Amino acid sequence: MSREPISPDDPRMRDYTSSHLTALLGELHRRGLRYGLLWDSAAAGGADRDGRLLVDFGNAPVSTLVNLLHLLRDLDREAVWNQ
Repeated sequence: MSREPISPDDPRMRDYTSSHLTALLGELHRRGLRYGLLWDSAAAGGADRDGRLLVDFGNAPVSTLVNLLHLLRDLDREAVWNQ
């Protein structure tokens, strides 16, 4: 896990749409179940003052979701190597 976290003000975060967030939240749900991460009510939320979309599990920026998915993917990759 040597990846640098993505900053909330990273310009790439502006490219995500509600459809993208819905797909990423589905992946978070699937990958997170094994680790006890349960956010059934999470959804694409509104936008912040700069127009970036928020994820509705406490109005987190999209970067929080992307960084969490990176961590879960890394854990899954390590689990495969450890088998």
